[in-house]
Amino acid sequence: MKRVPRESFTSVTSVLKHGSRLAMVAATTVALALSAAGDAEAQDKRVRWQVPTGFPTSLPGLDTIVPVSQWLETMSGGSIQLRYAEPGQLVPPFEILQAVGEGKFPAGFTWIGYHAGAVPSAPLFGAMPFGMEPWAYVGWNNNGGGATMLNEILAPHGVVGLLCGIVGPEGAGWFRNPINSVNDYKDLRIRFAGIGGQVLQSLGASVTMIPGGELYQALERGVVDAAEFSQPAIDQRLGFQQVIKNYVMPGWHQTFTSTHLLVNKKVWDGLSDSQRQSIETACMAGTMYTLGRSEYIQGDAIAEFEKNGVKAQQLPVDVLRELKAQTEKVFVEQSAKDADFKRVLTSMREFEQRYQVWREMGYLPRDFK
Repeated sequence: MKRVPRESFTSVTSVLKHGSRLAMVAATTVALALSAAGDAEAQDKRVRWQVPTGFPTSLPGLDTIVPVSQWLETMSGGSIQLRYAEPGQLVPPFEILQAVGEGKFPAGFTWIGYHAGAVPSAPLFGAMPFGMEPWAYVGWNNNGGGATMLNEILAPHGVVGLLCGIVGPEGAGWFRNPINSVNDYKDLRIRFAGIGGQVLQSLGASVTMIPGGELYQALERGVVDAAEFSQPAIDQRLGFQQVIKNYVMPGWHQTFTSTHLLVNKKVWDGLSDSQRQSIETACMAGTMYTLGRSEYIQGDAIAEFEKNGVKAQQLPVDVLRELKAQTEKVFVEQSAKDADFKRVLTSMREFEQRYQVWREMGYLPRDFK
């Protein structure tokens, strides 16, 4: 805050001797000067962030940045504005972490699993094969040390990560032919993300990563034989059902999908306490918003698929068991390569063990009618 000249206080002291009315006028003058200085300081701290995104904001469940930015602008009276941009407008989706860490942009909104090359443990925070359901993940993140570990791991990259959205399981993918055996993955050219992609690669698939906005053309032109991207309602919005008619579930590879607001650490540290609290609160609200909305719309999307000739298939139990066994092998390999991966996985598994009794006894069985 700017200092008010000492003379201002001296003059107030002197006029106090000559009557309360003059004193009131002088004190008010000083107060207005202090207020103006405070307003100027607040003006300097206004947040005007350009925020690249990892996926189109038209996709329901991956669009959390839209309501979050609206809430922040309203709550702050316009002093916090996140000006988000569509994928590729500012930076390619898979380069958001690096761009934010280098200070090219103050923040970015994305799926953190895209950055496994720089942060091998990142996919665990974004989605875990055969892992927790979304509400359990939020419990671990908020109360079990997940958020703290993420920011310890991101610190060397100059980034702070805030959970800012979560949805339930994805589909297991779009395939030209049904999947009846793990052998059906062999030699498939498939777009598959995260640790699940490593699992399919170990089964002989040729795995590639393509941004969601480019997947329709890749499927249509035969660049890939199969692909997974997200939940039924999101895949429907991208039009995959127009190209391929076999939709496979459940999303064994992503039992939850979280999204994060990544903020440059120097920028984050430069915010006021109230600004940080506002952004954290908006992201917490965004997490609940996306979970509720995404759960609401999936059944209608699957019904619409079936009307348009799409065959919705559930993977056979024996295939799921083989995929899980292969996933465990990948977990062992990754844990041996990266200490943070092992630390995060261990923390998740310990929480899952404690949570299991509540999950099994507290909730109705899935097959109960």
